[in-house]
Amino acid sequence: MTVKSSLAALLVSSLLATISGAQAEDKPSGKLVIYTSQAPEIAQQTIDAFKAAYPSLQVEWTRNGTTQLMNVLHTEMMAGDVKADVLLVADSINLGTLKKEGKLMPYPQAPVGNIKASFYDKDKTWFGTKIIATVIGYNTKNAKPVDSWMALTDAVNKGQVAVPSPLYSGAALYNLHTAINTPDIGWTFYQKLAANGVSPEGGNGPALKAVASGLDKYGVITDADIILAKQKGSPIDLVYPKEGVSFVTEPVAILSSSHNVPAAKAFVNFLLSKQGQELVVKQGNRPIDESVPAPAGFTPIDKIKLLTLDADKAVDDDKQVRAKFTEIFGG
Repeated sequence: MTVKSSLAALLVSSLLATISGAQAEDKPSGKLVIYTSQAPEIAQQTIDAFKAAYPSLQVEWTRNGTTQLMNVLHTEMMAGDVKADVLLVADSINLGTLKKEGKLMPYPQAPVGNIKASFYDKDKTWFGTKIIATVIGYNTKNAKPVDSWMALTDAVNKGQVAVPSPLYSGAALYNLHTAINTPDIGWTFYQKLAANGVSPEGGNGPALKAVASGLDKYGVITDADIILAKQKGSPIDLVYPKEGVSFVTEPVAILSSSHNVPAAKAFVNFLLSKQGQELVVKQGNRPIDESVPAPAGFTPIDKIKLLTLDADKAVDDDKQVRAKFTEIFGG
């Protein structure tokens, strides 16, 4: 072999070694810790599917209501011992607060090609993964469908409306902020609910059970939960009120303190991928990727009046909004 060919072979060998090393570095490994507000069975499905796609990763996850997770996270931040790498929670208000505090990591390369810009943060610190609307649910045996939020405040429905608490549920918090900034709903809706003997508590799960069991006639519940319960035979159905509906996108975000950024990015990539969005459909939710069809039973998105929210304003107003809500309902 000539000196020239020997040098060429050495260069090729070195290049291949460099590429191989870079690929090894790019491939996520180690442990990933996820905090999520997904329902336990849905969260397990999500984690199992992600682990199947990345078998070399060790994944730990904690599930609770969004507000409880934020409380845990802030306690960990104060102690200087944040365990989570990535968050998958109901709404963008809590994530907006973390962003404002500099606690979220931008991910400019996130695969958002099939997602509307309004469904992810303009600075790419959080990304919506599905569209979950809050609607009116009603028991088909003891209630009639109503097409207005204000109908829930009628005296005939006194103490018969199940409402999740925005002090627990991220979706309920987003609905609260959206409603009070919608002229046809406003704080009047919540004040009249309180006067009508309604006591918001818990999340969407308990509200769904209360309506499906007939304990309550109506409920302020997410559409996917109602559709799934209906398909399983529960006497419950839903209405998208004429004033419009709020919606959350169950966003995912990487914490700036993440111990495993490559794995965290892989989790974001998975949720936004076609495989991840098809999992959303399999779980009975409306995907955020426009190229992936929604499950059976969902009203086409262009047939629904979606109410928009100024997320930055909601972040700034959140403390006083929570305080006023607590004042109204006395708790």
